[in-house]
Amino acid sequence: MSGIFVIRQAHPSDLPALPDVERRANALFAGHDIEAGVLADVTSLADFERGAAEGLLWVAIARGNEAIGFALAEIIDGNVHLDELDVVPEYGRRGIGAALVQEVCASAERRRVDAITLTTFRDIPWNAPFYGKLGFEPLPESAWTPVLARTVAKEAAAGLDPARRVVMRRRNLV
Repeated sequence: MSGIFVIRQAHPSDLPALPDVERRANALFAGHDIEAGVLADVTSLADFERGAAEGLLWVAIARGNEAIGFALAEIIDGNVHLDELDVVPEYGRRGIGAALVQEVCASAERRRVDAITLTTFRDIPWNAPFYGKLGFEPLPESAWTPVLARTVAKEAAAGLDPARRVVMRRRNLV
């Protein structure tokens, strides 16, 4: 918890604001040689509803009850997989993203899963280097499960260059 925000499980009333949070956060990728179509794509309301129903969607709420960030996860191969993490740019670099990731990790520990996985850009500072500071390590392709490999293939089909992406994992102490 912070003076400017609180992290909590998403409520149904939060969901309509989350696509806008994602769009605003995606604007940070402009100038990083990412297709405009990829940047325009946002998580579906159905995916947000699924995440909320499964207890795998957290929001960062600022004073005035404004959603300023979120973390959406799913269960892949018995582990928690962080699908999407977004913070609106005007609230960036205040620890909100890290707090959201820590909440995802705490949930994984409560669920007693072995690890948290994610995919991200290897060369953008607030992506792989950020997660590295939070205990995530690159996961070699030889260690990917078939479901994780399909996740990477799905991203590539959507226009994300696999050469610029990295799969990362943080192990839990369960």
